[in-house]
Amino acid sequence: MGGDHAPASVVEGVLAALRDSPCAVILVGDERAIARELEKWPPTTGLLEIVHAEEVVGMDEAPVTPIRKKRRSSIRLCADLVRDGRAHGMFSAGNTGAVMIAAKMVIGTIEGVDRPALAAVMPSRSGFTLVLDVGANVDTKVEHLRQFAVMGHFYAQEILHTPAPRIGLLSIGEEQGKGTDFTRQVFKIMESLRLNFVGNVEGRDVFRGSVDVIVCDGFVGNVMLKSSEALGEMIAAMLRDEMSRTWKTKLGYLFAQGAFKGLIDRLDYSEYGAAPLLGVKGGCFIGHGVSNAKAVKNAVLRARDFCAAELHQRMREKIAEMHHFEETLARPRPQEVV
Repeated sequence: MGGDHAPASVVEGVLAALRDSPCAVILVGDERAIARELEKWPPTTGLLEIVHAEEVVGMDEAPVTPIRKKRRSSIRLCADLVRDGRAHGMFSAGNTGAVMIAAKMVIGTIEGVDRPALAAVMPSRSGFTLVLDVGANVDTKVEHLRQFAVMGHFYAQEILHTPAPRIGLLSIGEEQGKGTDFTRQVFKIMESLRLNFVGNVEGRDVFRGSVDVIVCDGFVGNVMLKSSEALGEMIAAMLRDEMSRTWKTKLGYLFAQGAFKGLIDRLDYSEYGAAPLLGVKGGCFIGHGVSNAKAVKNAVLRARDFCAAELHQRMREKIAEMHHFEETLARPRPQEVV
């Protein structure tokens, strides 16, 4: 029931995802409203289930609403389904804060993770760059960014198919001493990880493709994400305006429309579907409030891949392994007897 075009865009997107790659989906929300939307499309066979939710968390309501007040809301019931094992993961384009709180408090975090991180896949010259956190945590500690790096590493490996992800720390300069006291502390702890840490990176590296994973706090990440979305929309709009300005540009567009379409698709948020909330015991994907059917479709497919790979379980195991390795290194070695 979340998003500017719900439930119509959600139902349409889910059905498109099922046509592309069948999987079982539970639609949680107002049963009558969902049924009306389903009637507009050809029937499906055995892939859809509806769970009725009497309440909806509004976009302007407090993030704790599904925990304290609206326990029969669609967001809360989605989290309950994942916690109880009826679903492997959840997707919502509704109140972002409410989804994050419900995922953390109801589904729970995996061992070794204090703060879940919202990860965004950004387009780059070489493909994609994974950036986290982009809004789940405004106030973070050094240890939290360390956890973000570990989770981003495994997500890039399993979902983005990057064998040895290059990990960078977002700062105001590439040199080790650049940044705030906080980023310098993070740099030191990142150096000790058994990951492919390449050092500090700048904002321009998000789109250059020089790294695969960029770690930052949620305040900076969210500002960068929203700015990038607005820039992409502006570039697409300016291209359309310029291509229709004169007969020469119109003619040129006819010859180059394939390339322009490819560029606009790469800048389109709906191509990436939704951002995963990494660190919870199950899949949790959060979509943009303006998510259309295409975005919902890609979000469902990405959530399916995440759950099929059992990525949250693999993250738990890998984080436990890294903790054990670091604890072993930190133990004092017995002195040799001469």
